[in-house]
Amino acid sequence: MPFNKLHVPKTLSSDICRSINDQLHASLVEMCGVNPDDYFCLICRYEPEDMIFHPTFLGERVPRATIVIEIALLGGRSDNQKEKLYKDVRHRLREIGFDPANSIMFLVENGPADWSFSEAGSVKTVLGL
Repeated sequence: MPFNKLHVPKTLSSDICRSINDQLHASLVEMCGVNPDDYFCLICRYEPEDMIFHPTFLGERVPRATIVIEIALLGGRSDNQKEKLYKDVRHRLREIGFDPANSIMFLVENGPADWSFSEAGSVKTVLGL
C-alpha cells in the first residue's frame, strides 16, 4: 500500500508530475511487488525558492529543479529491493526526459494498523491481519 507524495516546484507541469508518478508506481509494482490497484499520489507544489537543497550533497543537482519523491508503504522490503527501486525509478525518470540527478527519494515504512481507508478501521482490522 504505497502512498506517494511528489514535492515539486510549481513550474513543473501537471503532465510531467503525472508521468513521474505513473513511472514510480510501475517501478513499485515491478521492484517491490506492490498491488497495481494501490495507486495513490498527492502532488505538493512549492515556489522554487521555497525548496532548499544543497546542490552537491551526495550528487550534483539543480536545487530549483529538484523534486522529492516520498513513498509511504508497508514495511518488509529488503535493502536489495529498495536499491533496485531507486535505480529503476531514476532510469524511468531519464526515459521520460526528467533529469534523475534532480530527484531525492525516501521511503517511510509502517504497518497495516497505520492505514485506514474507511469507517471500518485500519487495514489490519478490515483484512483481519
